[in-house]
Amino acid sequence: MAPLPLETVTVEQIRELDIPRDEAEKFYQKVQQILSDHGSCRVKTWDNISKHLLSPELPFALHHMMYYGCYSEWDATQLGPPPAWITNLDDAMRTNVSRVLERRGNEFLGLKYKDPISSFSAFQEFSVTNPEAYWRMMLDELNISFSVPPSCILSSDELDKNELSCPGGRWLHGAMLNSAKNCLLPKGRSMEDTSIIWRDEGYDELPLNYVTYRDLNAKVCLVANALEMLDLERGSAVAIDMPMNVTAVVAYLAIILAGYVVVSIADSFAAREISMRLNISKAKAIFTQDVIIRGDKSLPLYSRVVEAYAPLAIVLPARGSSPSVELREGDLSWDEFLARVKHDGTNDYTPVEKPVESFTNILFSSGTTGEPKAIPWTHMTPIKAAADGWVHMDILKGDIVAWPTNLGWMMGPWLVYASLLNGASMALYNGSPLGYGFAKFVQPSSTPAIGELALDPVMFGASTTLLNANHYDVYFKDMPNWNGKVLRRHGDEFERTAGGYYRAHGRTDDTMNLGGIKVSSIEIERICNGADESVLETAAIGVPPDGGGPEQLVIALVFKNPNHSNVDIVQLKKAFNSLLQQKLNPLFRVSYIMPTTSLPRTASNKIMRRILRQQFINDIRNSKL
Repeated sequence: MAPLPLETVTVEQIRELDIPRDEAEKFYQKVQQILSDHGSCRVKTWDNISKHLLSPELPFALHHMMYYGCYSEWDATQLGPPPAWITNLDDAMRTNVSRVLERRGNEFLGLKYKDPISSFSAFQEFSVTNPEAYWRMMLDELNISFSVPPSCILSSDELDKNELSCPGGRWLHGAMLNSAKNCLLPKGRSMEDTSIIWRDEGYDELPLNYVTYRDLNAKVCLVANALEMLDLERGSAVAIDMPMNVTAVVAYLAIILAGYVVVSIADSFAAREISMRLNISKAKAIFTQDVIIRGDKSLPLYSRVVEAYAPLAIVLPARGSSPSVELREGDLSWDEFLARVKHDGTNDYTPVEKPVESFTNILFSSGTTGEPKAIPWTHMTPIKAAADGWVHMDILKGDIVAWPTNLGWMMGPWLVYASLLNGASMALYNGSPLGYGFAKFVQPSSTPAIGELALDPVMFGASTTLLNANHYDVYFKDMPNWNGKVLRRHGDEFERTAGGYYRAHGRTDDTMNLGGIKVSSIEIERICNGADESVLETAAIGVPPDGGGPEQLVIALVFKNPNHSNVDIVQLKKAFNSLLQQKLNPLFRVSYIMPTTSLPRTASNKIMRRILRQQFINDIRNSKL
């Protein structure tokens, strides 16, 4: 269906997207004002709508209507796809490229330099026509550490000592370095800063996990020392075939730190594809995992590696402390592998410095048209990966970079280098990137954030005593300190949304007792809200059965589409139960689902669960009558 031109969109069409009438009318009037101000310029129209009207709280269908309505007459064949995100001048001036041009624009471009924005095209041309100056600048910006610096940036010699053809010349002639060592340096940050942020699928309600640069350094050095104990010939190939989690990254960096070469194999490959890549690379060992966990499924991995006749395998457990499968004779569990190292408390390791053209990584094409191409990366490739991140993605120190991928594809190693060599943190989600869990993982840091609201204790007119309870115990006991003062408990749970707004979720003490287990309604609702894309919001209530006994869990449910006749309530109930039992408690069970058009709320937007509870009880009684 062709998009509706923005000028033809009506209030009623906005209302059909589940927007209340008064909000729809206000939204419509604001759109008309923007059209009046910028109607002839579609880019400015969309820029104003996206920045001043749309927010994550509004239905995606409204975002879709506005975007495609704005660009309904855009000629994509001539102009390319219409822009969805448009930076502002302040943001543009904070980019890596702008900052380097402010410092060195005159030096690089001479009289051509005007300002970072208008001179961007000239700078791009300069990077092509003056590669020596450009890449010297880039090495400085990335602060690359060489044990032996290059004698020149680019040599025009066509042949190197090994008589390999280099029609583009040779880069960084004579340089010695170790790419993994460079990744372990905090790049202007401290060793206590975060190098990796991660979370396992299925644990999406738990806090994030963090690995500092100090922790990463210690882990990598320990694994590098353990690799030495395998007595492999220096420069040997060592494969990795496992999900891209923290341990995979540690193994990747350790292999390179110790002077070996990584063989990257995607964890989705069948045994035949694994075998082909191991044979081509002549790998002497392989890091792998017993199984791959995706949601509630456990997929075999080690068995595929065994079927591929892999060399010595070091097997990590997907969960727990030991592999869930029996290992071949000669293979090592992760703990057995590490136990070969005598721990002295330091885990130091001296990096093996290599010529810049030495291999670090053997990657493979997909092999869809025959045998996969084995593509070696050298110690120069990490610099290119980091430079691309610096220029094209504007990765800054302290940024967080996420890219759902695997070390078997080039974007896996790219992510390692583009983040760590730029002093950024790498974000790893160990699971499927297709569901709610990953979406929650990659939301902007600290938004949304959910927690109990606290108040500054220095508050004029606040109560200091209670008549029927201990004032301190109620308001201050077990609360954290802030600026040297203990915070005052408020009692409501609040969410700070991605748009910077706040949403009340009700009382933190709004709990129920399910089979003797006390649980917060909010905990249950968070899980049920993400159970199916048809669900808009839920409210969990505990209702005692007529004959007495433990409370039964009832989920009041509002659908995104008021016409939800095509939704299978029985299957939805099964989905609720599966997630609740997986994420909260295996004994929890939804007894009833109560569809409703909206949830009753107070003036401050808190859900009134007691009204829902009474409504359910009345409905049950009426059905019996």
